[in-house]
Amino acid sequence: QVQLVESGGGLVQAGGSLRLSCAASGRASNSVAMAWFRQAPGQEREFVAAISWNGVITTYADSVKGRFTISRDNAKTAVNLQMNSLKPEDTAVYYCAAEPFGSAANSQSSYRHWGQGTQVTVSS
Repeated sequence: QVQLVESGGGLVQAGGSLRLSCAASGRASNSVAMAWFRQAPGQEREFVAAISWNGVITTYADSVKGRFTISRDNAKTAVNLQMNSLKPEDTAVYYCAAEPFGSAANSQSSYRHWGQGTQVTVSS
């Protein structure tokens, strides 16, 4: 079992930046693909970004390309999402997901382990 704890959410003005972090612990926590998904009120959860278990592959949703960057720490037990040039439409609860030895998949079904989520609110 892999446990995930997100941090770094908050309120920011449009054009600003936030950095989300997700710490993994438990079995195989240093060999997990990790991803970020988000869910806005009244909308389905959607893919944001992912990084493979070895950090070689990253994928991004078109809506965040060039603005968001996903990375992982040297111990591979945490992942960060640097969010720049934030827009009001980025407002959502952001969820971290993980899958041992996974690739940087963009589908929710590819990840068995999920965090509780952290709120990101971008004001106009």
